[in-house]
Amino acid sequence: MRDIAAAALDAAELAGASYADVRVVEERSESITVRTGRVEGVASSETMGLGIRVIADGAWGFAATAEATEEAIRAAAHEAVALARAAARTWRFPVRLADAPAVRDRWRGPCETDPFAVPIEEKISLLLTADEAMRAEPLVSVTEASLDSLALTKVFASTDGAFIEQSYTEVGAGIAARAITDGEVLTRSYPNSHGGQHLQGGWEAIVAMDLPGNAPRIAEQAAALTRAALCPSGTTTVILDGSQVALQVHESIGHPTELDRVLGDEAAFAGTSWVRAADLGTLKYGSDRVNVVADATTPGSLGSFAYDDEGVPAQRFDVVREGVLVGFLSSRESAAAIGRASTGCARASGWNRIPLVRMTTVSLEPGEWDLDALIADTDEGLLMETNSSWSIDDRRLNFQFACEVGWEIKGGKLGRMVKNPNYTGITPQFWASCDAVCSARHWQVWGVPNCGKGEPMQVAHVAHGAAPARFRDVQVGVAR
Repeated sequence: MRDIAAAALDAAELAGASYADVRVVEERSESITVRTGRVEGVASSETMGLGIRVIADGAWGFAATAEATEEAIRAAAHEAVALARAAARTWRFPVRLADAPAVRDRWRGPCETDPFAVPIEEKISLLLTADEAMRAEPLVSVTEASLDSLALTKVFASTDGAFIEQSYTEVGAGIAARAITDGEVLTRSYPNSHGGQHLQGGWEAIVAMDLPGNAPRIAEQAAALTRAALCPSGTTTVILDGSQVALQVHESIGHPTELDRVLGDEAAFAGTSWVRAADLGTLKYGSDRVNVVADATTPGSLGSFAYDDEGVPAQRFDVVREGVLVGFLSSRESAAAIGRASTGCARASGWNRIPLVRMTTVSLEPGEWDLDALIADTDEGLLMETNSSWSIDDRRLNFQFACEVGWEIKGGKLGRMVKNPNYTGITPQFWASCDAVCSARHWQVWGVPNCGKGEPMQVAHVAHGAAPARFRDVQVGVAR
């Protein structure tokens, strides 16, 4: 991979690039799904290729190839330079990049037991055991259990002198029980919805989830939802569990603070932002209890690495501090546009895609409340758990979220279960209503392996740390 990277840089410079970087990426993946007592599918793939990004005549050019031959590398480099020169005919101003160190380093993510070394039969047996435990509940008609593994190695090199090798392993798993009654499908998931929990690590992380041990509880709750009342409508206090707070952070804080969106450079798949560059340091994003950090150094997180795909070191920095917007997620180019250093958030989803500004581990910092104490402090409201659906406008301003299950809170105690709990809000008003966040004992990092952005779309793996949090005067029951 070192030789391939060096050959690509040499070819780009000879073709006329004033700057070039190359990413050589090797990826292996495996996915197993069990549905209602049967193995639904086992899929695996391997891919390797390189992407060459150049600046020529003040404009960007990019080309990629899956062939590691000298001829193919040279052809890709020439194509990238030719595309840059074509783009230069229409640019309003030349590309400017914030300074970055020319690092030479190697990094490996955490992994105790290689998931690819675990026999397929053992993985399928784990999923079937969990699936069978869910199907023991008579009202559960459809069950699903899944397991994903990913191993990735990539080399980054640039004409500035950087050479970085990074490798890591990701795993994910989850179960879902579905009870069907009166034409309605009611679902409970564990450890999270939409494919479960994902993180950096090895087979040990899958074992720690204990899918079979949690299967009976999940199935019982799915069955109980068939007898539950509908989520009431009105304005009330809402306590969201940590996984739902994580998604709320993702959609209404993470995406709007991506600097390329703020500057209007990204407006395709993920839309733009209601935030302006001039808002930095002055915009009141939420209450004083809202503290949000982006931290690419969080151990075991999907959003962690040592260097981004521009060779910028991983960082921890404030995005919102005591409710005020104080930082943006940025790349070298977007940071230069506002006269700042890159915050190391440029990543690509593969060797044949260009780096975009992406979230790392964007987290709501923990507060001081114990969850039981927070419920006891709430006279009336709803506790909502595990996302089931989300909708938010292209500026990340108006939103509506639904969860799998909820419980009424009456006089500081949990009451009856409700189904289809949902809420709506406007981003700054909603975060301004946050008056309590639970402590570090309840805080957890939640992996999001399906964050879409760009055109052609890139699916990034990001993460969010969160604990349960309370929000006042929230409109609920809007989906009835």
